[in-house]
Amino acid sequence: MTTKVMLIEDDNTMLTLLRTLLRFEGFEIAQLDNDDNPDRILQAMRLEQPEAVLLDVHLRQFNGFELLHLIRQDEDLKNTRVIMSSGMDFSTRCLDEGADGFLLKPYMPEDLIDEIRKVMEG
Repeated sequence: MTTKVMLIEDDNTMLTLLRTLLRFEGFEIAQLDNDDNPDRILQAMRLEQPEAVLLDVHLRQFNGFELLHLIRQDEDLKNTRVIMSSGMDFSTRCLDEGADGFLLKPYMPEDLIDEIRKVMEG
């Protein structure tokens, strides 16, 4: 079974790189229009039903922690695996607040793939 990953990232260059890498590695990418509205993101997650989400901590209109809390409170989404990422080391806070994993930017492609596989197994 192919793992579907939703990318929640506001940097278009990073989005393009992540899409290319993950598709090359055999993952399916859940489409998400570049949207700064948490409610629409949750709606897209319910529609796409990704097994994992790669969530940037710093988004334009809100932060990833807000969205993480909404995901964990949503009955349909609370079990979705969430990997957060940032250029600052928020690893402890991310895990304490309910993320399944954390990646410090910049990270190597194999680190991302390993982290996705790890959280999907765990």
